[in-house]
Order: sequence, then C-alpha cells, then structure tokens
Amino acid sequence: MFLAQKFKNAILVIAFGCVLGFAQEPQEQVSNWRFVSGVSVGNITPVSLHLGLGYKSLIFSLDGLGAHDGPNDYWCGVHGNLSWTFFRSLPYSIDIGVGGGYQYAEAPNRMHQALNDANGAMYLYPYNFKEVLDISAEISVHLYGLFTRIGYPIHYFKKHDEPNILWRIGYMIQL
Repeated sequence: MFLAQKFKNAILVIAFGCVLGFAQEPQEQVSNWRFVSGVSVGNITPVSLHLGLGYKSLIFSLDGLGAHDGPNDYWCGVHGNLSWTFFRSLPYSIDIGVGGGYQYAEAPNRMHQALNDANGAMYLYPYNFKEVLDISAEISVHLYGLFTRIGYPIHYFKKHDEPNILWRIGYMIQL
C-alpha cells in the first residue's frame, strides 16, 4: 500500500513536469542541430570524454577514453547511445534510448604475484581484469549542463565481472 502511494506520487510529479514543460513557451528559437561535448566519471571506464551530435530531438552520443601505466595496468572503454530527448528547449531534459559499449581493464594483483613468486610457478593470473561488451536501455537526466546516465544492460556479449547497472555522471556543454 505504501509503495503504491509513492508510485502514484512519482507519476503525478512526472505528469506535472510534463505539463509545465509543454505549456511553457521557449524564450529563444532552438536550433535543429546540436553538438555536445563534456567529461564524465562512472563504471567501468573511470573517466571518459563525451561527444554528441543531434538533430531535433534525436541525438547520437559517444564517450570513451583510456589510460596505460605499464604492463597489466591499463583501462579503456567506449560507449555509444542513440536517444530521444524530451523537453530539450528547457534548462532540463531527459534522454531515453539504447546504447552499447565495450570496456576493458587490467590491474596488477600484488597478492597473486607474491603467491606465484613464493611457489616458483604461475598458479594465478598476476593481474585482475574486467571485460564487458553490452547493449543496454538507458535514461539520462540533464540540468544546466550537469547530467547523469543510468543504463540497464539488456544483453552481454562478453562478460567478466559484469555490473548490474551502468552509470555515469558528468558535465557537458551544448552548442
């Protein structure tokens, strides 16, 4: 009962926001084309650069970056999504779409290295790694340049310690 009441309240708040968003006239003419760029943090790729190209309410975004600090100590990732933007003429907007990405990371594991050295043989990998290739349903919320994106992986093609939820938070500018 309590959960149903909270669900009803959430739907009312979203509906009220939609009514305000559609009722308010935009102050300036919104261009059909838009370009976005920014930076974000999240999982599995710790830091990434964000670029996007959109036409009207449809936008394609791509983010990725990598770092290398010696053998078995690097990470890289790339993630793209195709989204539909709601309320794009307002200071806030919501993007709903589908995305896909590939992330890979290796980090040295000193405990495994010490165990292998003590036994004089390689019983364990001397590093930890994660590798994920996925397709996910995503929702992004933007407010004055700040954004957060939550993705729920629908399918993993390649997985090793795969996360249940993909998330990013960052800042972007729109031209």
